Amino acid sequence: MRSSQIYSKDGPRDLKVSFLGFYFSESEPSALEQISGGPCAILAPVQAFILKNFLLEYKDLSFRDRVNSEIISSKLIDALIEILEQCKTQKYHLVYLNSEVLHGSTEANEANCDILEKKDNDRFFYHSITTPFDFHDRLKVVVYERIEDVRKYFIENIGSIKSQYGVLLFLYSVIHTKGLEQVKIESETSEPLIDETYGYGSQSLINLMITGRATTYVWDHEQDVGGLRLKGIAEQSAIGFITVMEHLRFCTVGSFYKNPKNPVWVIGSDTHLTVIFSDEFKLVSPETKSEEARRVFKSYDPDGNNFINSNLLGNVLETLGLCSDKEYVDLMKRKLDSESLGIILLNAFMEEFFPKEESSVPDMFRLIHYNGLSSSNINSEVQYHVGSAILLEMDIKSICDSNPILTALQTKWPNIEVNWDKNMLPSLN
Repeated sequence: MRSSQIYSKDGPRDLKVSFLGFYFSESEPSALEQISGGPCAILAPVQAFILKNFLLEYKDLSFRDRVNSEIISSKLIDALIEILEQCKTQKYHLVYLNSEVLHGSTEANEANCDILEKKDNDRFFYHSITTPFDFHDRLKVVVYERIEDVRKYFIENIGSIKSQYGVLLFLYSVIHTKGLEQVKIESETSEPLIDETYGYGSQSLINLMITGRATTYVWDHEQDVGGLRLKGIAEQSAIGFITVMEHLRFCTVGSFYKNPKNPVWVIGSDTHLTVIFSDEFKLVSPETKSEEARRVFKSYDPDGNNFINSNLLGNVLETLGLCSDKEYVDLMKRKLDSESLGIILLNAFMEEFFPKEESSVPDMFRLIHYNGLSSSNINSEVQYHVGSAILLEMDIKSICDSNPILTALQTKWPNIEVNWDKNMLPSLN
């Protein structure tokens, strides 16, 4: 996922372009704007938490017409705090530039204030920082034990957070709060969080931002791969994640990510991260028994063939808490696999055990897409893109390589179709 040029092994690279603050779009005041292929591995999750909090408060899209700079700053702070809370192991470590005047600090660093120039929208720009070494030489850390103190810090220093280097400083704060050694332990890999050549944020970084744990994989719990127990997502998350890479069979996204606590999902393409959300909270309502059965059955069908090996029937029944005695399982095998093909179809399984399927998900709902890159939006203005979604009655995918967003959505809703406003497909890149 593109987090273009956040840092390399020698430190930050393009200090004029890459190290941006949390800037909001003029045309969509609640939407973060990503300049020149910036750090979407941080911006997209932060935007997802901002949208989640707006939806919890307003219940619909009416917040778009009610926001002002004070509300936006408050929601940004809420999102940053929520991410830090998930990452905390002992104390909160907030990284800042020594050149900043920290409000409420006994050390005002007044000697270095001459490098700060205040611009519009309470943004600050640092003229004397011209190399990666200038930047890293000025990094300092302030430590807090209470989240109330963290909130006070963010409120008093919101100008620098929304200004140049704000995104990078928050990333460093997340890693410092989590602890670098803990990040290494959780990721179980020697790969960097950000690719030093192309600047892509790793899945470990994305997971850290969304869940507070830097695991490398996106399946539920652990999976045995060649005798290794590889960790994925530990529990249902506040924000979800889906990716077009699952359609390409590069990964398997688990139920925890596909069914988050709130109807907000970060979407991954091969180069970028965007966000999809809805004001229909029934999309994340508790599963019905039949929905649980479909999910469990498909967990034993990782290739999405809509059938399983008949020898796995007992595992499915046991996972669902149904009778899994050997005699009963053998009887059901003969019934559901009457032609002895060695497979059991999903439809046959559901008709036998859950003939009256119920769905907690409405057939029609609204989806809204966010892409922080202005160049990927209509008229080069960052705005939410609204679509009307419908779930068809049959499990048939209309595969279309020219519609990547539909391909990604079908990894969550296999039978979904979406009509987008102005007949313009949102871009995932």
